[in-house]
Amino acid sequence: MGQIILVTGGARSGKSSFAEKIALKIGNGRAAYVATAQIFDDEMNFRVKLHKARRGDNWKTFEAPFDAEEKILAAGKTFNAILFDCVTIYVSNFICAANLDDEKLLYDNLRGIIQKLIDAAKNSDATTIFVTNEVGGGIVPENKLARRFRDLAGLANQMLAAQADKVFLTVAGIAIDIKKLEEAI
Repeated sequence: MGQIILVTGGARSGKSSFAEKIALKIGNGRAAYVATAQIFDDEMNFRVKLHKARRGDNWKTFEAPFDAEEKILAAGKTFNAILFDCVTIYVSNFICAANLDDEKLLYDNLRGIIQKLIDAAKNSDATTIFVTNEVGGGIVPENKLARRFRDLAGLANQMLAAQADKVFLTVAGIAIDIKKLEEAI
C-alpha cells in the first residue's frame, strides 16, 4: 500500500525543491515526476524549464494535466517515489475544462477527481508526494473564478491532507511537519 506525503506552502516557499529531495531520498536517487502544467505561453514555458533544470536523468517525467491517476499507477510499477507537481495547477486545469456553472456538480466532480488521485496513490507500491499551494491565507477574492479556484483548491488540499501519512508546510525554504504537530494534540 502506497504512502502519501503532502507538501504545501505559499508561492516560492520552496515546496517543489523540498519535495524533490524527499522523492530522491525515498527513491534511492531515482523518481517519477507527474507534471500537471500545460504550456500556453512563454512565461509558463520558462517556469517549466526552471523545474526541469533542477532534475537530471534520474527523473522520468509523466505529463498529466488530466487523468493523472493513470500516470501514478504506471509510475508506481517502476519507481519507489512519485512527485506530483502540482495539485493547484491540476485543479486549475479541471476548472477550465469543466466549464460548469452548477456549483454542486463542480464540487462533486472535483471530489471524485481528487479521490481518484488518493486511491491511485494508495494502490501504488510507491510513495506519492503531492505538491500544492496553500490558498487560504489571503482575503476573499472579488471575482467568482478566483473564489471558485481558492475554494476548490482548498477542498483538494483538505482531502489530500486527511489521507496523507505526512504533511509538510514550507516557509522560506524550511519545511515543518504539520501533521506530526496535529497528532501531538
